[in-house]
Amino acid sequence: MAAEIDPIAQRRFAIQVVERLRAAGYLAYWAGGCVRDALLGLTAKDYDVATSARPAEIRTLFGEQRTLAIGAAFGVITVLGKKKDATAPIEVATFRQDVAYSDGRHPDAVIFSTPEQDALRRDFTINGMFYDPLADGVLDFVGGQDDLRKKLIRAIGQPRERFAEDKLRLLRAIRFAVRYGFQIEGATRSAIEEMAGQIRAVSIERILAELRLILLHPRRRQGIELLDDVGLLAPILPDVCGVRDATEPAHTHDWAITLAVLDGLDEPSFPLALAALVHRLLSETQTVALGGRLKLSTAEIRRAAWLVANHQSLLVAQTLPWPRLQPLLVAEGSSELLALATAVARATGADLIGLEHCRRQLSLPAEELDPPPLITGDDLRRHGIPPGHEYQRLLQTVRDAQLEKSIATPAEALALVDKLRATEPPQSQVD
Repeated sequence: MAAEIDPIAQRRFAIQVVERLRAAGYLAYWAGGCVRDALLGLTAKDYDVATSARPAEIRTLFGEQRTLAIGAAFGVITVLGKKKDATAPIEVATFRQDVAYSDGRHPDAVIFSTPEQDALRRDFTINGMFYDPLADGVLDFVGGQDDLRKKLIRAIGQPRERFAEDKLRLLRAIRFAVRYGFQIEGATRSAIEEMAGQIRAVSIERILAELRLILLHPRRRQGIELLDDVGLLAPILPDVCGVRDATEPAHTHDWAITLAVLDGLDEPSFPLALAALVHRLLSETQTVALGGRLKLSTAEIRRAAWLVANHQSLLVAQTLPWPRLQPLLVAEGSSELLALATAVARATGADLIGLEHCRRQLSLPAEELDPPPLITGDDLRRHGIPPGHEYQRLLQTVRDAQLEKSIATPAEALALVDKLRATEPPQSQVD
C-alpha cells in the first residue's frame, strides 16, 4: 500500500522544486489545479510546476535518479521526492504551445514557448493560472481569478477549438462545475451542447475516470442532470438513456425518482452510486452488460448488479422467509443494499416497515444472525453420499431448515438429508 501523502510535506516539496529551478536561472511557477485550489482556500492534493527549463535541463538539475522522462516528448519530466518524505512525484513541464491534436486527445507535437502562450493552450480559465510561491504572486493571463469570483467554468479562447483539441474536456467541464458548484459560461456550454456526441472519440477508461468523480461527489444528482441537459449523458450511458426515453411518459416519473435516490446517498461507493442511477431502468443482466462496457472490475460489476437485483427485497423484508432474507443481511454488501433500499424508500414514500425489520434483525447476536452451518460437503461424504450436484440442494435445504430453527444439531441435519434422499430421486452425479 502506498504511503499516505502529507499535504504539508507535499507543499514544501513543491516549493523546493521551484527554488532549485529559480536558483539555476530558470523561470518556474506552480501551475494549473494547485493554483486554482489555493485561491479557493482548498488544500491542494498535488502540484504541477511550469518552467522555462527544457526537459534535458530539468533532468540534469535534479539528477536522473530522481526524475522520470515518461512525458519528455510533451515537455514533461516527473521529479521524485525523497523516499523518507511522504510526498508524491511532481510533474515539471516546460512552457509550451501544442501544435495540433489529430486524435482529439493528445498534441501531435509541442513547441517550447512563454508562460503566456502556455496559459493560452490550457482548458479552462480557472486552470490556466500560475503562482509564484517565492514571491506570493499570481500570474493570470486568462482571467481565471475573475471567473473564480464569478463561479464560472469558461474555456480559454474559443471553446470549440479547446474542445476539438481534447474531447475529454467536454466531460471535464461538467466535473469541475459539479466539484465547485460553478455555472458553465454561455459560449462554453453552447459548444459542449453542439459537440457532445464527440465524447465517443475518448477512450471508455478516461470517460469512466470522470464519471466516477461525478457520481462520487455529494452533488452527483446535479452532475447527472447537467450531463443530461447538455447532451453528454446519452453518448456516455446509452443503456440508461435508451431505456428511459423509450418509456415515455412513464420515464419522467422514474427519472425523477432516480435523481432523488442519487441525492439520498451518503458517501456511496461507485457500484452503489451506479446501482442508484440504473435501479429503475436496467435489470440485473443489463447492469452486468453496462459494467462490462464501462470496463469496471469484476467485483464492481457483481456488486452493482447484486444491488439492483436485491434492493427491493429489503422493502418487503417483513414478508420474506428468514432463509431468503438472511443471506442478504449477512452478505458483504449488506450495508450498501440497506443504503440503496433506504434511499429508494425515501424517494418513493414507501413504507419503512421492511427496513426497520432488517435493522432489528441486524442487531441480533452474530451466532443467531449467521450461525455456522450444521454440516458441510465433507460431512455428506463421510455419511456415504458420493460427491455430485446433489450436494448443493441438500446443503441449501439443511441451511434453510437451520435458519428456520426446525433443526439445531448435526445429527438432525443428517437425518433431514436421509429423509430428503429417501423421498426425492437422487440428482445426477459427477465422477
